[in-house]
Amino acid sequence: MSDATQQQAAEPAYPVGWQLFVLTIAVSVATFMEVLDTAIANVAVPTVAGNLAVGASQGTWVISSYGLAAAIAVPLTGWIARRFGQVRVFVSSVFLFTLASAFCGLAQSLPQLVLFRFVQGLVSGPMVPLSQTLLLSIYPPARRGVALALWSMTVVVAPIAGPLLGGYITDNLTWPWIFYINVPIGLLAGLVCVRLLRGRETATMKLPVDYIGLGLLVVGVGSLQLMLDNGNDLDWFNSSIITTLAVVALVSLSFFIVWELTEEHPIVDLSLLARRNFLAGVIALSLGFMTFFAMNVMFPLWLQTVMGYTAAWAGLATAPVGIFALLLSPLVGRHLARVDLRWVASIAFVVFAITTHWLSTFNLDTPFSLMFLPRLLQGIGVACFFIPINSIIISGLPPARLAAAAGLSNFFRTLSGSFGTALVVMIWDDRARQHRLRLSEWMDASRSEFQHYTQTLGHWGMAKSALAPAAFTMLDQQAYMQATVEVFHAASWIFIALIALVWWARPPFSAGGGGGH
Repeated sequence: MSDATQQQAAEPAYPVGWQLFVLTIAVSVATFMEVLDTAIANVAVPTVAGNLAVGASQGTWVISSYGLAAAIAVPLTGWIARRFGQVRVFVSSVFLFTLASAFCGLAQSLPQLVLFRFVQGLVSGPMVPLSQTLLLSIYPPARRGVALALWSMTVVVAPIAGPLLGGYITDNLTWPWIFYINVPIGLLAGLVCVRLLRGRETATMKLPVDYIGLGLLVVGVGSLQLMLDNGNDLDWFNSSIITTLAVVALVSLSFFIVWELTEEHPIVDLSLLARRNFLAGVIALSLGFMTFFAMNVMFPLWLQTVMGYTAAWAGLATAPVGIFALLLSPLVGRHLARVDLRWVASIAFVVFAITTHWLSTFNLDTPFSLMFLPRLLQGIGVACFFIPINSIIISGLPPARLAAAAGLSNFFRTLSGSFGTALVVMIWDDRARQHRLRLSEWMDASRSEFQHYTQTLGHWGMAKSALAPAAFTMLDQQAYMQATVEVFHAASWIFIALIALVWWARPPFSAGGGGGH
């Protein structure tokens, strides 16, 4: 019997029927729970800060500590999975994440909550990339597009559902329940995975620990994440803290790259970046997700700070992006093997470009009935973006390298989301400041336009003492509205430019089918 035949005989059969269905749900729910936690706490920060008797700025460490730990842990997924086995690491992550969630809810002070959130982020790191790898392993090659579709749905919909669910729980229950909700879900998902993934453990290797690479990664990524999280609040490079963090991140990550490329047993497999499809896919994923995620952050922010929407209404205007994403993702995944993935990804970028340009045409008088339409159509782009791009990333990779590839690509995706958020808020504020300075020239009592505006307000019954504040409020709205238009317009051109990058990839795009270059 040949080696290939022996290996095939040793591999467990693919689950079918109810086992496949239940196992898919369990893995997807665990992933959904982890991704949801990256967003669900955002809307609860003011409430958490108030209940723990700290300022809102200190309360943001509840978010930052989680993001910092996850950013460090995600790229280590490949090494950890090779050392201890993919199933064992995934199941352990689910149970430890559930336990950490319970401790977060029980926290009695901000330091306790920040510590438990850090632990929660640290143990959650392997969950998302390994969920992708495990879904690919339980589906036969012909149906792996469906597996990627299911995985993409959880990664996309969870950040949208997070603020809605977090707001509802905070308003109707108490803030600890945003963490307690994970406990029954995590226990059930973990137990199902233990039962149905038995006998599907991957081969392990007793690898030496690359302590230098690990140290450089922790310092470099940690400094970069802290810089991105706090840059806007500390006025970026006008702050010595941000400047120091930037220098430390640059030096540490530069040494980390050189060290990992020459280390015999690297903690992160950077050699994957030498593969054309992996590199093209990761760059397209990072830049595309950075722009898309930044727009996701800015859209509700604009609605609340400029248009005067409540958090609930802003959430309703934002959420429709998940509708077509949910409906179309399985359809795209089912037919993935029949089409050129570059065309599907190109459709995604065209849809993103058109809808983002559409948003740039809105103004202060645009009604809610029009606000949700571009977001609804963006769901088509979401379904056509994540599935083909992730297929390109893992194309031609042997199964043994899928965990490392998923960990590294998800690391770049997560980091690009943080970078995009920080960048878009900085640009938005800066452009609004520039427009405010230009428009302030109009705020002159001697100008006929200003006199006419205040007279009109007076005719409407506004008190004389309120005329000037009302005029300055209008100026701020117009300044931020113009900045919003510019950011959306620029984003639409970025999406168009990314089409060329996708076509740099070369077929075949079979998922995990072999080791070809």
